[in-house]
Amino acid sequence: MPGRLYLVATPIGNLEDITYRAVRLLGEADVIACEDTRQTRKLLDHYGIHKPTVSYHEHNEAERAAELVARMNTGARVALVSDAGMPLVSDPGYRLVRAAVEAGIAVEPVPGPSASLTALAASGLATDAFYFGGFLPPKEGQRRRILESLAGEEATLIFYEAPHRILDSLQAVEETLGARPVVVARELTKLHEEFLRGSAAEVRAQLAARDSVKGEITLLIGKAEAPPPDATPLDEAVAALVAAGVPRMDAIKQVARQRGLSKREVYKHVL
Repeated sequence: MPGRLYLVATPIGNLEDITYRAVRLLGEADVIACEDTRQTRKLLDHYGIHKPTVSYHEHNEAERAAELVARMNTGARVALVSDAGMPLVSDPGYRLVRAAVEAGIAVEPVPGPSASLTALAASGLATDAFYFGGFLPPKEGQRRRILESLAGEEATLIFYEAPHRILDSLQAVEETLGARPVVVARELTKLHEEFLRGSAAEVRAQLAARDSVKGEITLLIGKAEAPPPDATPLDEAVAALVAAGVPRMDAIKQVARQRGLSKREVYKHVL
């Protein structure tokens, strides 16, 4: 009988931020696949879990995935964890999940902490829609192109960033996206947790004044403002399209679609 693959979320800082279910399944697993076995061992020792671990990272992912699927095919229960947070979120694991699914092995997510959602919840920025972009590219040109491509997104933008690149990224945000509200969430759930809020220039100035910037960083950027509603009277909007060569009924349909109205409503106003 095939085994099972558990995707187990682990704390992003505070070791108490783990579910009862996650602790139980880590204790029941036959093997725990870790991004860094030394990092995971700290968590396992804290909860008195004594299970074999194997490394699973971007450099051995393809080879290790095949090995783990072979073990699960003989009935083994494998728990996959990352160094912090939910596995596969900006971390290795996709190949293992895909291989397990293709082999008919059950994949069971065990939810828990996530730095992106934790930062978003406490940021004070809009939470109705958000875009998670993982890590911004380290090269300046690529970083700017990514930010420019997202300029029209009506959603809060969320990225992970390395401390030695955060000043450059904030400068790129200022130059490509303007004076949007920005939040830098640093060392979430840890002793020195902090949230820096303001424009990209203001937050950058706060960080630049320090001797150094350390810790895990989540960068959040306020969403683009929706364009103001068109105040042009409906009959004038239709007339302008007709004057531009658009057939009258097509112009009515187009205005209705742009204003979120029915074609009948616009037709009545035009009459």
